[in-house]
Amino acid sequence: MEITRKNLIKLGLSAMAGGLLPPWLRRQALAAAGQPGKPRWPDLVAVRDGSPADMFDAGIAALGGLRRFVKKGQTVLIKPNIGWDKTPPEAADTNPDLVGRVVAAAKAAGAARVICFDHTVNVERACYQHSGIADAVKRNGGEMRSGGDRRDYRPVAVPGARVLKEVLVHKLYLDCDVVINVPILKSVCGGRVTASLKNLMGVVWDRQYWHGEHLHRCIAEFPRLRRPDLNVVDAYRILIEHGFYGTGARDILVKKMQILSADPVLADSAGVRILGRRPDRIPYLKIAAGLGVGRIDLERAEIKRIVLKA
Repeated sequence: MEITRKNLIKLGLSAMAGGLLPPWLRRQALAAAGQPGKPRWPDLVAVRDGSPADMFDAGIAALGGLRRFVKKGQTVLIKPNIGWDKTPPEAADTNPDLVGRVVAAAKAAGAARVICFDHTVNVERACYQHSGIADAVKRNGGEMRSGGDRRDYRPVAVPGARVLKEVLVHKLYLDCDVVINVPILKSVCGGRVTASLKNLMGVVWDRQYWHGEHLHRCIAEFPRLRRPDLNVVDAYRILIEHGFYGTGARDILVKKMQILSADPVLADSAGVRILGRRPDRIPYLKIAAGLGVGRIDLERAEIKRIVLKA
């Protein structure tokens, strides 16, 4: 039976309130009537043609607001890609304006602490500074922490893993209340695409093990330990060639897009489409979907599309 406002009148709200409707029908009735109940948010929000900060504001509002993910007094970890000693126009690291806005939004949602870090590939201090992310985080009330101290990593077993059975993970990722994953979308060689799932390599100590064993399997298995609560994929300025940090302006494409989802597999599948590829051709996405980490089927997902500038 389809529940509409008209049908609600026929059914009688008094019957619903009195518990005469079965639970599944009551839930639909509450939603249709605008009564208090569990809201249904889209699986993914895709925003385009705005600044990174404005696209985040529009996207997170459509996804239910950041208070859906962050509660008062919690500690929030924001995990951007800060792996490279590059400036924002070079599109190797997450856009600092986006990271700053996420920090500010988490504080506004009531977070007691908002912390940001990455286990960088290049020299950490230079990466943090030249990416603009350290300044953006501090300016908006967040804290920058180091990812380069081996003592901050703990060995943890990954549930059900076949390859990545145990991994050294940064204590901030393990101990925080909320993880907001804020990767940049890039075309790379090893994983073919880097976005939400591959960005989590920045919370582990030994990335070389992943590359030496079975990279795609490790990328797919790791989120079974802990899946980010929210993924915000920066696709404003993206690298479409030459891997991790590009070779110049010819490798950079300005797309002015952003993807938001609680599902990292779904978010990455949308990112793959932006790069003109098929999600089912990216091995770690297929493996992750098979492991129950998330969904790869964009066609069956509820997607909210927002254009900020016609």
